[in-house]
Amino acid sequence: MVHMQPTLDFESPHLSNGRLVVGIDEVGRGAYAGPVTVGAVGLRSAKPIPTGLKDSKLLTARARESLVEPIQAWADVWGIGSSTAEEIDLWGIRIALAVAADRALANLHMPVEQLLIDGPTNLLRCSMAVPMGVMQPPVIQFASTPAHMIVKGDQKSATIGAAAVLAKVSRDAYMTALSEEYPQYEWSGNKGYGAPGHIAAIATSGLTSYHRQSWNIT
Repeated sequence: MVHMQPTLDFESPHLSNGRLVVGIDEVGRGAYAGPVTVGAVGLRSAKPIPTGLKDSKLLTARARESLVEPIQAWADVWGIGSSTAEEIDLWGIRIALAVAADRALANLHMPVEQLLIDGPTNLLRCSMAVPMGVMQPPVIQFASTPAHMIVKGDQKSATIGAAAVLAKVSRDAYMTALSEEYPQYEWSGNKGYGAPGHIAAIATSGLTSYHRQSWNIT
């Protein structure tokens, strides 16, 4: 199977006007434990894409890690944002994703003029209603920012692909560090997803505060 390489085709119409174009992508949506994390990578002008950049799921862990510094040097701005397992339990995954994306964009510390978002829906736009008595989620600052959604955007758009790599490396490092405290869940290998060893450890050791306890995974 031939896998397409990401380009600046989606960014170029905006870069020609000198606008800040930011690609965003998320990781950890389907995990049993740990945060959901969003990466954001912004460009103001067209530049040669870092060698080897492609869909993060097609890269080895070592290849992703080797791309972090080239991506950060290439980007005009970049940021990471997360929502914790506790916040996912509190608000639900959809709101938690919006909050994580908003945090990633806030960490750019620059006005964002155009978003490119992986997938068919805008992560930043959703109903923020929560049940009575539940702590309200923060206001989503970037909900009205112009956005273009791109299905399989991490394969097509260089800024989205780069954002996915940064998000994946950041979240993987966090889960690996947590694994030192909770080795029985094998998070250094499964990164909080539902691998057999993780599921077996939940059955014998129960859930931690890093598990998404509302997901009925016991």
